[in-house]
Amino acid sequence: MATTAELFEEPFVADEYIERLVWRTPGGGSRGGPEAFDPKRLLEEFVNHIQELQIMDERIQRKVEKLEQQCQKEAKEFAKKVQELQKSNQIKEAADIIQKLHLIAQELPFDRFSEVKSKIASKYHDLECQLIQEFTSAQRRGEISRMREVAAVLLHFKGYSHCVDVYIKQCQEGAYLRNDIFEDAAILCQRVNKQVGDIFSNPETVLAKLIQNVFEIKLQSFVKDQLEECRKSDAEQYLKNLYDLYTRTTNLSSKLMEFNLGTDKQTFLSKLIKSIFISYLENYIEVETGYLKSRSAMILQRYYDSKNHQKRSIGTGGIQDLKERIRQRTNLPLGPSIDTHGETFLSQEVVVNLLQETKQAFERCHRLSDPSDLPRNAFRIFTILVEFLCIEHIDYALETGLAGIPSSDSRNANLYFLDVVQQANTIFHLFDKQFNDHLMPLISSSPKLSECLQKKKEIIEQMEMKLDTGIDRTLNCMIGQMKHILAAEQKKTDFKPEDENNVLIQYTNACVKVCAYVRKQVEKIKNSMDGKNVDTVLMELGVRFHRLIYEHLQQYSYSCMGGMLAICDVAEYRKCAKDFKIPLVLQLFDTLHALCNLLVVAPDNLKQVCSGEQLANLDKNILHSFVQLRADYRSARLARHFS
Repeated sequence: MATTAELFEEPFVADEYIERLVWRTPGGGSRGGPEAFDPKRLLEEFVNHIQELQIMDERIQRKVEKLEQQCQKEAKEFAKKVQELQKSNQIKEAADIIQKLHLIAQELPFDRFSEVKSKIASKYHDLECQLIQEFTSAQRRGEISRMREVAAVLLHFKGYSHCVDVYIKQCQEGAYLRNDIFEDAAILCQRVNKQVGDIFSNPETVLAKLIQNVFEIKLQSFVKDQLEECRKSDAEQYLKNLYDLYTRTTNLSSKLMEFNLGTDKQTFLSKLIKSIFISYLENYIEVETGYLKSRSAMILQRYYDSKNHQKRSIGTGGIQDLKERIRQRTNLPLGPSIDTHGETFLSQEVVVNLLQETKQAFERCHRLSDPSDLPRNAFRIFTILVEFLCIEHIDYALETGLAGIPSSDSRNANLYFLDVVQQANTIFHLFDKQFNDHLMPLISSSPKLSECLQKKKEIIEQMEMKLDTGIDRTLNCMIGQMKHILAAEQKKTDFKPEDENNVLIQYTNACVKVCAYVRKQVEKIKNSMDGKNVDTVLMELGVRFHRLIYEHLQQYSYSCMGGMLAICDVAEYRKCAKDFKIPLVLQLFDTLHALCNLLVVAPDNLKQVCSGEQLANLDKNILHSFVQLRADYRSARLARHFS
């Protein structure tokens, strides 16, 4: 077929075409050719070539028909487009005419021109409806330019706002297909923001109206469905949903702030948010505090139930206040001592749960409270934390711990109050951290700051007073326990042996047991407290420990060997005092050790020893009291040397 096409030349001449075909065919030449003339072969070539021409003719014909159809179609489309443009122009012209007539008709008296005015109004309405319908169709076809033309015409009609409403309605068709309505709304507004300027002459007004429609219809309906279901039945879920929905709504508002919405878009968006949530935010803090109280009470009750413990009444009012004042001034245990079986009734898990609930409440309060109400609402949450954490849990544990401290003359008393101190200190740190991290930012610039600080100060002082009372009574019990050990283990013959020559110089059994007990208590105090509190308590224990040993040594009479043994005991006590790491305590035992030298020094050297560095500043009565403990004190020689 390609060969056949090559035979065509412009201009086409049939005789020349046949001549070219003959010459190209083998055996077609009459003379001079390489092959002799072959009529059969030439006839066969003609027949075949005619068939090829027929096939070519059919193909060309089909192509021609197709081109003709395409040309007719394009002609119709062009004619239609021209017709539409003409029609569009007639619409514009008609709209301009009817608009002017409508304005003129407004000035005509009704009694004389009622029929004319009615016809103009009818035509005005019909044309307005046609324009809106045309705008609707153009929007569905996605013809932005046509939408812009119709919108420009409708701008001078009363129905222009309806045109905007149609646009807003159709924009939202199929826009909410995801599970996240807030993300859908953001994407919708971004899409409309890109095209609204190409359609309307006042794009910021149209976009603002779309956003208003999204908030007041779509979001408000969604929020209502999410909150009303659990508002009365599940306070916890209601508060979580409210916080989540409000947060997501404000986040959406922040995204919309990048668009041009007119002059004061911040106020505009804030009003939209308020219109959705106002009925929920008005009584938010009541729901919050009610839930927090019930939740906190449940956490505490669940804990005490797990301990199979029925909370005892601490008591309030005049009698309890009187008991408290008496206990603070006298350090006397008021009421019977109870056995806590080593239970502190303080739980870090309970504390963490209470603080976590309060932290979430502070976060919701920050987000959901009106700025003017924020400090007051935060203070209400803080008072609930104080009530359940500080009073119902910590203070109750302190009162129970105080009641569990045995009297100072109890034997083999188990002292668990230091465990209470240790846990209370940990809880105080957690409480203080939440106060600084979560409450302070909410009240720092309001009068409620001083009120919160004062309340915190009062609570801590009250707790510290009870801790101090408990520690003081615990130290008394420790000293009482040491007294029992000394009374049971120390014998008079320890310091005045019957056989002076058969005494091994070492410390007594009473000293061994007292030192072992003291070291154990020192370690417990160090583990139970921190900072300066450790030094303060250890110094107090050390002073009392020294006084106990000092008074204990005053009860005995000492032979020479007995005095040596006493010196060994005090040396061991002094070694024990070093564990306190308190200079004053070590100094006291150094002085006591020097005093014990008076029990063994030769009479002639007494005055020299008493004037030594460690004893020179002591009262002479103290020195005399130790010298009087010597078994040989009444000898004339000793009395003469010391007088």
